[in-house]
Amino acid sequence: MTMHSILRFFNDFNRKNTTLIIGGIMVVIFAFVALFAPLLELHDPTYMQAANQFIAPCLEYPFGTDNLGRCIFSRVIEGSRISLVTATLVVLFGAMLGTAIGLVSGFAGGKIDGFLMRVTDVFLAFPTIVFALAVSAVLGTGEINLIIALMCIHWTRYARLARGEIVLLRNEECIESARAIGNSSLQIAFRYLVPSVASKIIVMMSLDLGSVVLFCSSLSFLGLGAQPPSPDWGAMISDGREYLRFAPWMSFFPGLAIAICAIGFNLLGDGIRDLTDPRMREHAVTE
Repeated sequence: MTMHSILRFFNDFNRKNTTLIIGGIMVVIFAFVALFAPLLELHDPTYMQAANQFIAPCLEYPFGTDNLGRCIFSRVIEGSRISLVTATLVVLFGAMLGTAIGLVSGFAGGKIDGFLMRVTDVFLAFPTIVFALAVSAVLGTGEINLIIALMCIHWTRYARLARGEIVLLRNEECIESARAIGNSSLQIAFRYLVPSVASKIIVMMSLDLGSVVLFCSSLSFLGLGAQPPSPDWGAMISDGREYLRFAPWMSFFPGLAIAICAIGFNLLGDGIRDLTDPRMREHAVTE
């Protein structure tokens, strides 16, 4: 394949894979906002002033103020740090734990595989929100406990995915050859199996970030996430419920931030999946 054909392939594919570009831009913007939040905030997000209650969106307060006179624009920006950090930690630790369990289960087989998969099935039997509520109720409220609650249930999907891929790969000729030349099970796992599973794990992680942002906001809406005065998108929506008739901006802008963030991560995940799917690459080449 010549350099011209390679460049043509990537140019054609990038034009077709607009979801990756749009999703990437949206995620980069949110990451930029979260990283430089203190520089972008117009006011102290925790400063309360009774005289500024329920100010409608204006130049000084682009998203208005809440019932305590706090700047909603600054609180939404500050809340992006809480939401993105929480979602990233949940997905990261859940993926690490689930991949490790799936790797051991699929490679060992036998009774170990059966035991680990039955444990996974038990966790999968509980709805995510219900299980997270139960764990949060036991551990208490707070951002750290919210991360632990979601991580306790979020690893199961990665365990299933990793185990399925390992079962397909463990009897391949390259794995048998690696055994024959004296590689240990640990060496085989990290040299051959983990790299083969990594791309699909990364795709699932990018897709899960959007749903985890929604889960975190849902639990925060119920009062189980970051506690006041920390601004959290879900908690901000909950605070604005009583004032929807005359101050709808209190809930509208945090809800809009959640929606855009989730859409951005979903588009990014779809784009990465298309990029790593051989069938998509073949489709792009044939066209």
